[in-house]
Amino acid sequence: MQRTTVDGVTVLWAPGPDPLSATLTFGCGARDESFRTIGVTHLIEHLVMSTLPRLHHEHNASVDLEATRFTASGRPEQITAFLAAVCAALSDLPLDRIQHEAGILTAEASSVTSPAAAFLLNQRFGARGPGLAPYTGPGYDRLAADAVQAHAAAYFTRVNAVLQLTGPPPQDLRLPLPEGQPPHRTTPAARTGASWDEAPIEGAAIALTMPLGSPAAALGLALLEHRLTELARHRRGLSYAVQVESSLRDEHTLDTLLSLDSRPGQEAEIAELLWQEALRLGRELPSEDELKEEIEGFRESYGHPRAVEAELDLAATSQLFGLPSRDAAARLAALRAVVPEEVRACFAQALVTAQLAVAPDVEPRLVALDGRPLPRGACWEHGGLPAGEVFRPPLLARARYGAARRSRLVLTGDGVAELDGDGRLHRIRFDEIVGVERDGDDRTLFGASGCLMELSPQKYSGCDKVIRAVDAAVPAGLAYEASALAPRDPEKP
Repeated sequence: MQRTTVDGVTVLWAPGPDPLSATLTFGCGARDESFRTIGVTHLIEHLVMSTLPRLHHEHNASVDLEATRFTASGRPEQITAFLAAVCAALSDLPLDRIQHEAGILTAEASSVTSPAAAFLLNQRFGARGPGLAPYTGPGYDRLAADAVQAHAAAYFTRVNAVLQLTGPPPQDLRLPLPEGQPPHRTTPAARTGASWDEAPIEGAAIALTMPLGSPAAALGLALLEHRLTELARHRRGLSYAVQVESSLRDEHTLDTLLSLDSRPGQEAEIAELLWQEALRLGRELPSEDELKEEIEGFRESYGHPRAVEAELDLAATSQLFGLPSRDAAARLAALRAVVPEEVRACFAQALVTAQLAVAPDVEPRLVALDGRPLPRGACWEHGGLPAGEVFRPPLLARARYGAARRSRLVLTGDGVAELDGDGRLHRIRFDEIVGVERDGDDRTLFGASGCLMELSPQKYSGCDKVIRAVDAAVPAGLAYEASALAPRDPEKP
């Protein structure tokens, strides 16, 4: 792999199959947003792509949790023109197109990761960083031009970019990106302890925290994927596919997210199977033959003719996030040096903080590594209401519905608490609110923990007092009007 610079941008290249492929990668993804600016990275990507002329070669752009990529393949002169156009647009964003692109993005309704992975990341980090993945946020039409410009200036710069090429850089290649400073990244605190919870998914999923770059973790995860495929699909016919995703937490840690779909009616069995197989890897040594089989799979993958693009992407990620970099030969040698005990120990450690997501209305029988029942890890808790002013649903609602008779809303000295109809207690302090959606007289509060609370005078008598307290306590910059592009509730005026 060769390394050079063009206009201050790091360029990595290695010979690969024709045609020439290029990926301009920025170390900026959905995790770099705040709740108030959810979607701003995707909006910037759309604004840039909207400036391109009609092109007759392959090109695209994408945003995930950690990175934004502009890709193209074609003749060298086509690649040069594409990259020049992208850089020019990033230097002068067409901010007048925000509302137009907001409509397109709303119709696209894409996400940066799967629903299962998004839920688990939210459970782990709350409504910050990677935990923002499941939210739609205020809406693309609620992103102000100055916020879009500020985000671009912070992240879409030459110091936060790497260009990958499957061939030598064309002679007339230019990358006139804006100047900038290395971005300051922080990782929100993660929930500790193993737990499970219901999620809006079909099947089950697990989050495992692993050491970044660990060959034992890589082998163990590959083995877990193989065992689950063999058991859930080939032997029992319960599931079609196993999906593995990951989220970079910091320079030492990777959150790996593994999910299985499920045949209808078999969600509990799938959840128990997933958890049991993860436990087995934490308790029992894998065989030498199993590890050799997984190593052979890695060897084939590293030797594939198209592997050059994956290797370039790994090198670009290492460059952007300051991570150690090893080529395929070194990684393969490290895999071959792993012994079974290292795999078992890696999984035993990961299971201490593992989180399991199961389909709605599923209560699987689960025990932790120490043999105790696996606790539920929802945002709510059981217990009595905190001290404060209590509000109840309207009298008519209490007469008709048992849930309304059991519900209470409490305005405390530092926030709001709600006891819902199922006896679950939710609390959000004013200082942990990350977003407030205003919809007429109603408010929806989003807490940093991932908790959500809906406040409405129709839901609680006298709730307007609570709403006034929220409006007074929460910084104005965190509040926004409900998106005009979101579907309207037909029961609301």
